[in-house]
Amino acid sequence: MKSSKLIKSSTLNQSIMDTLLLQCKHLSEFNQILSQMIVTGFIKDTYAASRIHASSISSFINVHYSRKLFDHIQHPNGFIYNTMMRSYLHRNHPEETVFLYKLMLDNKKSVYPDGYTYPLLVQACIARGSVLEGKAVHDHVVKMGFDSDVYVRNNLVNMYAVCGDMVDARKVFDESSVRDLVSWNSILAGYVQMGDVEEAKVVFDQMPEKNVIASNSMIVLFGRCGRVDEAYRLFVEMNEKDVVSWTAMIGCYEQSGMCQQALVMFVEMNRKGIGIDEVVAISVLSACSRSSLLETGSSFHGLVLKTGGLSYVNIHNALIHMYSTCGDIAAAEKLFNTSSHTDIVSWNSMISGYSKCGSLKKAREVFDEMSVKDVVSWSALISGHSQAGMFEETIALFNEMMVLGQIKPDETILVSVISACTRLVALEQGKWVHTYIKKNGLLVNSILGTTLIDMYMKLGCVESAEDVFYNMDNKGVSSWNALILGLAMNGEVEKSLEMFSEMKKSGVAPNEITFVAVLGGCRHMGLVDKGREHFDSMINTHKIEPNIKHYGCMVDLLARAGLLKEAEELIDSMPMAPDVATWGALLSACKKHGANEMGERVGLKLIELQPDHDGFHVLLSNIYASKGSWEHVAEIRGTMIENRVVKTPGCSIIEANGIVHEFVAGDTGHPQIHEIEEMLDKITERVKLIGYSPDTNEVCFDIDAEEKETTLFRHSEKLAIAFGLMVTGPATPIRIMKNLRICNDCHALAKLVSKAFDREIVVRDRHVFHHFRQGSCSCMEYW
Repeated sequence: MKSSKLIKSSTLNQSIMDTLLLQCKHLSEFNQILSQMIVTGFIKDTYAASRIHASSISSFINVHYSRKLFDHIQHPNGFIYNTMMRSYLHRNHPEETVFLYKLMLDNKKSVYPDGYTYPLLVQACIARGSVLEGKAVHDHVVKMGFDSDVYVRNNLVNMYAVCGDMVDARKVFDESSVRDLVSWNSILAGYVQMGDVEEAKVVFDQMPEKNVIASNSMIVLFGRCGRVDEAYRLFVEMNEKDVVSWTAMIGCYEQSGMCQQALVMFVEMNRKGIGIDEVVAISVLSACSRSSLLETGSSFHGLVLKTGGLSYVNIHNALIHMYSTCGDIAAAEKLFNTSSHTDIVSWNSMISGYSKCGSLKKAREVFDEMSVKDVVSWSALISGHSQAGMFEETIALFNEMMVLGQIKPDETILVSVISACTRLVALEQGKWVHTYIKKNGLLVNSILGTTLIDMYMKLGCVESAEDVFYNMDNKGVSSWNALILGLAMNGEVEKSLEMFSEMKKSGVAPNEITFVAVLGGCRHMGLVDKGREHFDSMINTHKIEPNIKHYGCMVDLLARAGLLKEAEELIDSMPMAPDVATWGALLSACKKHGANEMGERVGLKLIELQPDHDGFHVLLSNIYASKGSWEHVAEIRGTMIENRVVKTPGCSIIEANGIVHEFVAGDTGHPQIHEIEEMLDKITERVKLIGYSPDTNEVCFDIDAEEKETTLFRHSEKLAIAFGLMVTGPATPIRIMKNLRICNDCHALAKLVSKAFDREIVVRDRHVFHHFRQGSCSCMEYW
C-alpha cells in the first residue's frame, strides 16, 4: 500500500479501517494504518484498538511486536487479552499465555476473564505438560463460575487426559451436566491414549452418538493392542467411513503382522475410489517390506507416482526402505540419488539397505558422507557389521562412536556389541558395556537382558549371568531359556532343571527352545530317565510337537549313555527325515563306546549324505585307527584329498588384557611362542609328577609313540592354557573357547594343571563348558 492511497486522517473511520486491514499484506502497510490511528487518536477507541491488535496476530508480524502494541492500548478488554494469549499459544509461548492471565487478574477492576479465556489457559497447561498448573486453572474456573460452561469443561477433560490423569478427567466428565459430542470424544481419546481398552469400550458403548472420529479412535486402539478381530468388526459395523477409517484398519493389520490382510484391505479401499493419504501409503509399503513383497511394493510405487505422492519425504523414505529391505538395492539407490528432498531417514535407510545386502563398504561410504549422524545411523552400521559376522569391526565402530561422545548407544547397538563380544570371547569389553549400562541407568529389557545372560553364560561367568537375570523386571521366555540352557552348558544341570520348574511356577509357558535347553541339559549329564520324562511332557502336557532338534537331543542322550540300538531305532521312527547332525551324534557315540561295526556303517552313510563334511570323515577315520585299520585310514584321507575336503583345524581363543589371542593346532606363529613352549615343558614336568600320562590313542596317525606325544602337545587348547598361565594373575580364571570338542588327553591335562598350578580353567568346546578346579571338571567326565 503506497502512502498516496492512504485515507486522509480526517476521514478515517471504523468501516475504512476494516477495509484497509483486510487489504493489508505487509508490515509496512500495517505500520501506516497504525500511524494514522495514532495520529487521529482513533487508537484510543477500545473497539478500534481491538480490531488492529487482532490484525497484528498474523504470519508476517512478529508476536513481540503484537505485544508492544498490546502494552500501548490504554484500556484493553477481555477480547484483546484473549487475542494476545491465543497468539502466544499458537507461536509456542504458552508460558506467556499464563503470564498474561495473571496480568489480567491484576487488572480485574477493568477486565475479567470469560468463557474463551480458560480454554486458552488449559491449552497452555497442556503445551507445558503441567497438570499442576492445570489444576490451579481448574480451581479458578470453579471460583469464577465457569465450571458449567461445556466448552471450558471439555478443555479440562482434554487437559487431564493428555497429561495422563484419567481419574480427574473422568471426574470432570461425570460431573458435567451437559455433554456434547466433543465431551465424549475427549474422554474416549484419553482412554485410547492410555491404552485402556476396557474403559474405552465402556465409554464408546455409552456414547449417544458414535461418530466417525470415535470409531476411528477405537480401531486404532484395538490395533495397538493386537485385538484385530474387534477392530474389523467395528470397521464393518460403521455406517460412515472416511479415509482415516480405512487407514486405521490397514495400519491395524500391518502392526499386527497381518500384512496380506492389510494389502487386501488397501485393494478394496482403492477399488472404492478412496484417495490415498500419506499414512496409508506408509502402512502399505511397510506391509510389503515385512512380507518381502517386492513386486507388490513396486506396483504400489507406480500408483504413488500417478497420485503425486513421491513429493512427500516420508513416502519417499518408505519406498527406499521397502526396496532395500526386499533386496532391490539398485532401485533404492536410484530413488536416493535422484531425490531432491532426502533427509536423515533417507540416508539411514540406505545404510541399513546396504548393510542387509552385505555391501558394508558402500554402507560405510554413505555413513561417512553424512553431515549429521544420529543413533539410527550408527545402529544401522554397527548392527550390519555384527550380522555379517564382522565382530572385530563391530566393536571398533562402537569404540569409535563412544570416543566421539556425541551419540548414546541404543538397545540395538548394545545388543550387537554384546553379541560381538560373545563371539570374540572379549569378556573384558563385554563387562565394560554392561558397566556402562548400569552407570547410565539404561533399562535392561527382555532382549538386552537375554543378550547379557547369553554372553556371560557362553563365557563361563555363571554368577554374572544369574545376577543379570534376577535383576530383570520383565523376564520373557527367551530370558528363562538363556538361563536354563546356560546353566546346563556350564555343568549345573540340576540347577538348570530347577529353574525350568521355577519358570513354569512363575506362569511363563515353555516353548520349543525351552525343551531343547532342558533335553540338552539331560544330555550333558546322561540323565536318560529325566530326558524321557521331559520329552513325553513336552508332547502330552505342553502340546508341543517335537522338531528335529528335540529328536537330535534324545538320540544324542541315548547314544552317549551307550544305548546305541535304541538311539538308532529312534532315528528310524522319526516323523521327519533325520539330519546329518542327528546321525553325527550317533557316529560320535559309536567312536566313544567302541561300536566299530555300527560306527563304520553310520560313518559311510553320513559321508554319502554329506561328502564335503570334514568331521564325519575324521570320525570314521578315527574309528578305523582305533582298531588299527591303517589302510582304511589312508583310504578315507585319500578320499578327503580327492574331494577337497579340508579338516577344520583345532582353534582356541583366549582373551588377555583386553586382547584376543588365537591359537591353532601346531601353532608356531605366535610372537611369544618360545615362552609358550617353555611353559609347556614346565607344565609337562609338573603334571607328570601327579600322574599325567599322554593318551596317544588320540593321535590317529601310524607314527611312533614319541611322535604321537609331541603331536598331542601341539593341540590348540594346550597352547592357550600355557599362554594363560603366563599372562594372567593367579586369581583370574583362564577362559578358553575351542571350536571343536576337547580331546580326552587335553581334558585330562587341564584337570591336572588346575590342581598343580592352583588355577581355575574354563574351556568351552563346541558342546559344553568345562570348569576345571582342583583336579576335577564340572562335566563329571561326561561330555
